[in-house]
Amino acid sequence: MSIIAFKKVNDDFGWLGNMSAHKIKAGRKIWRTAEALFQALRFDDEEIQEIIRLKTSPMTAKMAAKSHKSQMVIVPQSADDLAIMMTVLRLKLLYNPELKIALLGTFDATIIEDCTNRPGGSGLFWGAALKDGVWVGENQLGLLWMKLRSELRNNM
Repeated sequence: MSIIAFKKVNDDFGWLGNMSAHKIKAGRKIWRTAEALFQALRFDDEEIQEIIRLKTSPMTAKMAAKSHKSQMVIVPQSADDLAIMMTVLRLKLLYNPELKIALLGTFDATIIEDCTNRPGGSGLFWGAALKDGVWVGENQLGLLWMKLRSELRNNM
């Protein structure tokens, strides 16, 4: 079985990451990245959402969300968080149809967000780390992408 592991947006499969520069339209607003939209949807306060949306990079959007963490209405890494991520990924594909073709082009490969070099084992919910030749972690982002790929195939 082949594996597609992505780390950085400049990698061949970097578009699978939330930090990639693929704009998304949600409602009447354009979001610079999936990361910005994902972080904003953890809040119900429209002012905080707009603060996050207006950040010019995905990392500053993430940091803006962290600075308002006490006001989050969605618990990170919860079932609701996973549902939000799935919604964001669906919107990313809808607004960037070329990514549907790219996703189908991954065929049956296992998709993994590679968190191997992240400090302190961070990222093992959304991704996985390669340890002694074995991928360790929940890899929820990869699982969501593979579910979407399956849905795309079934709707063809």
